[in-house]
Amino acid sequence: MSTLPEFSDVLAAAARIAPHATATPVLRSRSLDALAGCELHFKAEPLQRAGSFKFRGACNAVWALDEQEAARGVVTHSSGNHGGALALAARTRGIDCHVVVPEGAVEAKLAGIRAYGATLHRCEATIEARDAACARVQAETGANLIHPYTHPLVMAGQGTAAMELLASGNGDGFDAVLVPVGGGGLASGTCVAVAARSPRTRVVLAEPAGAAETAASLKAGRRITDFTPDTICDGLRGAMGAPNFELLSAHAPEVIVVEDIDTIAAMRLLWQRLKLVVEPSSAIAFAAVLARPDAFAGQRVGLILSGGNVDLGGLPALFAAGEAASG
Repeated sequence: MSTLPEFSDVLAAAARIAPHATATPVLRSRSLDALAGCELHFKAEPLQRAGSFKFRGACNAVWALDEQEAARGVVTHSSGNHGGALALAARTRGIDCHVVVPEGAVEAKLAGIRAYGATLHRCEATIEARDAACARVQAETGANLIHPYTHPLVMAGQGTAAMELLASGNGDGFDAVLVPVGGGGLASGTCVAVAARSPRTRVVLAEPAGAAETAASLKAGRRITDFTPDTICDGLRGAMGAPNFELLSAHAPEVIVVEDIDTIAAMRLLWQRLKLVVEPSSAIAFAAVLARPDAFAGQRVGLILSGGNVDLGGLPALFAAGEAASG
């Protein structure tokens, strides 16, 4: 397999994860269609196992290991969703899982990682500290490193969400597919799947204004990694990976930068109208549509709602802050 995934890898991932992953539903809301001025199709990945699309890539990587590799277990670093997904995927195969978690990670997500049986290792909240801790654990245990977004099997697995979304279109197709972007695993897999299955469909990435290095990198033509993220979208704070940048540069998706206040408002709407628990890193895709109604007016739009692992205890303060800022 090459460093960058191809569509054949996405197809192989779909077959590999089929016995383990959930084919999540695509949800509709007439009231949200009217509000956005377009036809919206929401791919409900909060209903995926482990609560996010991350299980697709983690499951693909774990089950692609041969028996000798699998016996050594797996290791990764994660602020939450990939760690939980990898822990669950490892449990489906009966192998050890180690997850390096940065200080400040959402406790609700850490509780999920523990519940799936992984061993947690703490580190400082920097990419350098995460990488160093992973290298140390890997050296001590011999575990296979399953990076949260640069691993080609992870990217291929994430592409299966877009493939399912496109297949739900009943032959009519989509004008645009929107996904959140952080490290770039979901964005990369989505670009590969959409280019192969629906080349007329444009891919649009939604990125928080407080961590908008993907937009800046694609505009500059080089990876920008020197930034300090400041966003409520905890799943989108990581710097885009080098292979992800290479793949996204080739596909040239549009990026819409979204303010946190707009993401909170979109999150609240999704809770109210779809009756679906979504986290800020997921709601940003819908927020991007609402922020740029001219770009999607009258179109058929698919959105991948990426996850629903939200800190329930922090919701009142989050929504109150959103109301105060909008008022």
